This record gives sequence, structure tokens and C-alpha cells, in this order.
Amino acid sequence: MDKPLAPSGRAGFMAGYLEALALVERLHRLLLDVIKDEFERVGVLEINAVQALLLFNIGDNEVTAGELKSRGYYQGSNVSYNLKKLVEMGYMHHQRCEIDRRSVRVRLTPRGREIRDVVDQLFLRHAEGLQEKGVIDAAGIEDITGALRRVERYWTDQIRYIY
Repeated sequence: MDKPLAPSGRAGFMAGYLEALALVERLHRLLLDVIKDEFERVGVLEINAVQALLLFNIGDNEVTAGELKSRGYYQGSNVSYNLKKLVEMGYMHHQRCEIDRRSVRVRLTPRGREIRDVVDQLFLRHAEGLQEKGVIDAAGIEDITGALRRVERYWTDQIRYIY
């Protein structure tokens, strides 16, 4: 592991860290804009990008609202609102758990799977485009993913052990 940075190196690291944080935030917002544009292009206007991404991440799984967050499928504070809307619009089925009647399990309807497939095809086109245009290769994706996972573990540890 690297040794601690000297004070002059800390300032540079901090600047880079803040730039990376801003970039992650901008990329997430940009991803939502890209999804929104795709749905406008295909004429699906009743669903928003957050809801479409939620359907994509659930995929073929059957989950509870709590599992959505624990599995990393959804980080928003309004998960209950979005699930309720998706059920009302016919994109998801919901069913009370037999064991714990307070808990509701959700899964995609055929209509929800259509939305998931639109997002899947969008991501497939982007993955192919990134490689074909030489924006990033498989090794670069592995490096980025590995670094982001390490940051995720560090932040998770900070939340768990800070108190």
C-alpha cells in the first residue's frame, strides 16, 4: 500500500478527490438524461428515468423495497413512491409477503420487462460504441470498476464504523 502523502501531496489528492466526486455526481445525472432522451425517442413518456433504471436493475428478480436498497438497486429516498407509481401504471406486480404481512414483494410485469429491455438495448449500444470508438477498453472498465468498488467499500465502512 502507498505511504501517507506529504502535506503538499494531500492538497493535490484532495483536489483530485473532489473532482472525482463531482464527476461521479455529474455522470449519474447525465445517465438519467440519456435514459430520459431514449424514452422520448421511443415515445414512452409516462415513466421517468429513475423508474426505468429501477425496472432495469430489478430485472427478473422478485424483491422487497428494503432489498432494493440493500442490493444496491436503488439509492433514492423515494423508493416507496416510485414503486407505488410503477404498480399503478402496470409496470410491476406487488404482493404482500405471507410470513411478514408488512412487507411487500415486487416483480416486473410484461410491460415492465419491455421497459427493462429498452434500457438494456440502450446500454448495449453504448458499450459497443465506447469500444468501437476507442473511448475505453475492457481493461479500462475493469480499472474504473475496481477503483469505484474500493471507494464504495471505504464509504460503507465509514458509515458502519463512524459511531
